[in-house]
Amino acid sequence: MTREEFKQNNGILGKSQELNDLVDVAIQVAPSDITVLIYGESGVGKEIFARAIHSASNRVDKPLITVNCGAIPEGILESELFGHKKGSFTGAIDHRKGYFEMADGGTLFLDEIAEMPLTTQVKVLRAIEGKEFMRIGSETVTNVDVRFIAATNKDLQTEVDQKHFREDLYFRLKVVTLNIPPLRKRKGDIELLADYYIQNYANDNRMPKPVLTAEALNILMEYNWPGNVRELKNTIETAIALSKDGLLGADSFTSLLVEKRNFEEHRNLPVYLRKTPEEADRELLYRALFEIKKDLIDLKDIILHQQKEVITKDDYENEVLPLDKMEKEAIKNALELTRGSKRKAAKLLNISERTLYRKIKEYQLQ
Repeated sequence: MTREEFKQNNGILGKSQELNDLVDVAIQVAPSDITVLIYGESGVGKEIFARAIHSASNRVDKPLITVNCGAIPEGILESELFGHKKGSFTGAIDHRKGYFEMADGGTLFLDEIAEMPLTTQVKVLRAIEGKEFMRIGSETVTNVDVRFIAATNKDLQTEVDQKHFREDLYFRLKVVTLNIPPLRKRKGDIELLADYYIQNYANDNRMPKPVLTAEALNILMEYNWPGNVRELKNTIETAIALSKDGLLGADSFTSLLVEKRNFEEHRNLPVYLRKTPEEADRELLYRALFEIKKDLIDLKDIILHQQKEVITKDDYENEVLPLDKMEKEAIKNALELTRGSKRKAAKLLNISERTLYRKIKEYQLQ
């Protein structure tokens, strides 16, 4: 299979040398059962490469099972991967196959594998090495024939150094490594990608293909794309949806793109984005609300801090009245409120008239 055929068959768009080198490696390793580890920032297309490797392998007629390790709660991840027997835990109302068993004969793609808990990593390593595992609650071993592909947006060597990832599993996964570069490092592919997404949107919505101006393309080329290809696709589709005349000019994108800036270097500096007066007013309102919220948070912190301070003896004398003085003031206020009616005053104070008479005499209120 040629490079262009591989790219066309699997929806891999780009002509940069960085991308072509990755495609060449993928073509070479796809027919084997070798484990592949794919690196790349969020949105670069790690799953696309995993699917491409599977589609060019000898397992293409068998399933490709994708597991997002970061999206499954830790408490049920093991059950999702290896399955369980009926009654093995609360809620296990039936036998269930796990993803390892579902992928038998095919490929198991473990996406965001750096998010997998250490306890689960041990069992995954054994399953990869021995191609066997035990369902939760089972006493028998299940054998599988699976090809493994893993992906992450983190540096696994750093994760290993920080004791967040098992070193033995890391070495088992990194037999072949594909490092997909971010879009900002292959900007020569942006025009091709943009044209593809514009054409796709037009086809899906049965509309004429919008026109991307040279000025708009220049803006797309200069943008940093922190969300990579996924962000580019979403931005293109949003710009088309908001367009009124089918023309994608500079104004179609300036309000959608916010340059990712270094916080320390650009702190509190204004950014010019060619906003309409309504958009500018809205942004000023948002900023004002944000500042009010920040001030309220600061005020709350000050109050909490003051409450935690040690109260001195003088504070007690100034702020806390002795019980007898408080009682005297309460009786005095009740008598004033009821215009001297002792019966009504006793009722307000929730005490008997006899007690009230005694307290009046004690405090010399008459």
